Amino acid sequence: MAEVKTRLERTECLNRDSYGRIIDYLRISVTDRCNLRCIYCMPESGVPKLSHEEILTYEEILRFVRVAAGLGITKVRLTGGEPLIRKGFVDFCKRVVEIMGVGRVSLTTNGVLLAPFANQLYDAGIHRINVSLDTLKPDRFARITRRDLFHRVWNGIMEAHRCGFYPVKINVVAMKGINDDEIEDLAALTFEYPFHVRFIEFMPFSPEDKWTSHFISADEIYSRLRKLGKLLPTVSKNSNGPARYFQFLGAPGKIGIISPISHHFCATCNRLRLTADGMLRTCLFSVEEIDFKTILRTNEDDSFLAKQIIKALQNKPAKHSLNREIFKKCIGRPMVKIGG
Repeated sequence: MAEVKTRLERTECLNRDSYGRIIDYLRISVTDRCNLRCIYCMPESGVPKLSHEEILTYEEILRFVRVAAGLGITKVRLTGGEPLIRKGFVDFCKRVVEIMGVGRVSLTTNGVLLAPFANQLYDAGIHRINVSLDTLKPDRFARITRRDLFHRVWNGIMEAHRCGFYPVKINVVAMKGINDDEIEDLAALTFEYPFHVRFIEFMPFSPEDKWTSHFISADEIYSRLRKLGKLLPTVSKNSNGPARYFQFLGAPGKIGIISPISHHFCATCNRLRLTADGMLRTCLFSVEEIDFKTILRTNEDDSFLAKQIIKALQNKPAKHSLNREIFKKCIGRPMVKIGG
């Protein structure tokens, strides 16, 4: 993918960054808490939790969404931690949909609590959902997540499917020596269901050096998948993210491959991330954050808030850095505190 080489002059487009990219996608973490302890996300003992006062209120998040929508944000994804843990989340979803419109708000969840909430979420206007699932083996699920809850997650996926969510995306972090022997089995789900099974390169969400031993490149994943059958390039009309999509001949589902390490997609990055404690990240792999909680809790008006959002996206970097210091970002800010 061609890299951005020169800065473009600013235009009247308020959501265009200084490299000419249109920033129209906002990911919002509503909580830093999670009911799993995935080995690539946090230690078994968990991480220190934010206090109630430190987390943005729903009203503060809604205000940010309203202003961001006025600047050209057209899609919002709600994440955590695990968003379904937070009290009042379904009603909050309704209010976000009222601002953005049906079909413009999606959800990422680990699926543990999905089954009892699926119908309510669909009625609230959330019709697209991503579920994290790295294995189809219950015992392995327990080892990866440190919780024996595979069947609850699978039941949640099936309930979302029955309720009419489309697409149901299954996110798989591919890890050598941990779940790479299931790449073909997970991909084979697309022959039976209209799911989008998306393989994500293992990223260094740990200060340890061990991550490289578990890394599998997107090219290797693609090579493995081709052994299952003819794999044709395709598109996902329901996605504006970084995945490259493919489809097996005759399969109702699709395959996605996301390669943040081996083939980075910085030149087309279109997103901002708002953390549960109100910090705005313009790049997942950046150590820089902008404090919007303080702005939201002062007497500044929406015009000032809008100017600060524009300023933040204008400072979005051209690309992430692969040097080791940047990849040690999670020593102080693990993925669960950034937002999935």
